[in-house]
Amino acid sequence: MSDEPQTLDPAPAPARLRTPAAEATAAISGGSRGGDTGPGTGPGPGRWVVRLVVVGLVLAALNLRPAITSLGALLEEVRAGLHMSGSVAGVLTSVPPLCFAVFGLTAPRLARRFGPAAVVGAGMAAIFAGLAVRPFASGTVGFLAASALALMGIAVSNVLMPVIVKRYFPDRIGTMTGLYSMALALGTSLAAAATVPMTEALGGSWRTGLGVWAVLAVLAVLPWIPLLRDRDRDGSRHLGRDGSRHRTPAGRPAASPGAPADAPPGRITRSRTAWALACFFGLQATGAYITMGWMPQIFRDAGVPATTAGLLLAVTMVMGVPLAFVIPRLATRLRTQGPIVVALGLCGVTGYLGLFLAPTAGAWVWAVLLGVSNCSFPLALTMIGMRSRTGTGVVRLSAFAQSAGYLISIPGPLLVGVLYQHSGGWDLPLALMAGLLVPQMVVGVLAGRDRTVEDEI
Repeated sequence: MSDEPQTLDPAPAPARLRTPAAEATAAISGGSRGGDTGPGTGPGPGRWVVRLVVVGLVLAALNLRPAITSLGALLEEVRAGLHMSGSVAGVLTSVPPLCFAVFGLTAPRLARRFGPAAVVGAGMAAIFAGLAVRPFASGTVGFLAASALALMGIAVSNVLMPVIVKRYFPDRIGTMTGLYSMALALGTSLAAAATVPMTEALGGSWRTGLGVWAVLAVLAVLPWIPLLRDRDRDGSRHLGRDGSRHRTPAGRPAASPGAPADAPPGRITRSRTAWALACFFGLQATGAYITMGWMPQIFRDAGVPATTAGLLLAVTMVMGVPLAFVIPRLATRLRTQGPIVVALGLCGVTGYLGLFLAPTAGAWVWAVLLGVSNCSFPLALTMIGMRSRTGTGVVRLSAFAQSAGYLISIPGPLLVGVLYQHSGGWDLPLALMAGLLVPQMVVGVLAGRDRTVEDEI
């Protein structure tokens, strides 16, 4: 799973089949087609800059989820150490989508002023600072504040990394986005699987187990420091309000080939499809953050050892690595994406039902099924790209669907914590999780219909 924004413009089908690794190697070696020149932008970045960007993107993506999944693996110890109630722990698991919704809106403005590379570098520094300070918090308020600092860095980086992909790899957007998505899923899984073993190896303190991830974060800061010199060449002075680069460094319009420069007039909120996509995005994000925040605790309460519970979460998260490539390609070949929506939703319902009936006997099966269900995120991004005819329309639709969606997702993890505390078990929370998949499938089918928002507004 992955519930963070990615480049939405679908890459053109290659003339011959090439693996993602081969495409990434070509990108590193040659920048863009025809040497180091991007389409319509004049001379492109130097080869050393391109290589730094690749390293920076991979390291940044690796750091976009450990702050969340490492906490999920040690949530029981953190609650005991800071004397948190179940409701407060629910608030803690609701902080990520809130930060993504609020701080992500500031990213385009910061990029216009300082440049995307500088802001992503600052985002990595914020992640490092939050993860380094969080273990020293003596109370819940300080712990929440340090977590929010790290999540702020994640939020702005989520928004701006696709902008950087478009700048440095204009003809390999799909490949570099796939590489970035794969690294994100790997970082998510690594933190889920390794946090508990590392905690035990380092003395058993949850503070050490959470703080060790600051080391990976500080490494992610380094590649972006030399890229500060490339500020004038990365289009930062020409970013629109939505973070897209609407004019090239040479001053020429950078509209997508064959697409109008501007979307048709009209408010995006007048589109039923836009609302359906926002609801679908929000409900799938709800499920993802509930899973990342609470799934290890569900298994541990059922008698599964902490290390195994972390591995089960890692299995769930790692399902996003291959499916992030498969699902978008399948979706683009269908006129409507409703069947995929329903199939993913039924996997989730089956997984939650299994957790209710036999949480330990079929633990690995339920983890795989929930991992498949959480791959609604790349499907949501694919549908956003398919539901508009113009590049500007995609940006408007993406901004609306993701901002509204993250706001919709905030109450879910909190409500799970409240139900868990007051019911004394997981029966009601699991019923809620499974029940939310029903409206998710309904709005997903509506969002997957073969139509565009331009026709509706």
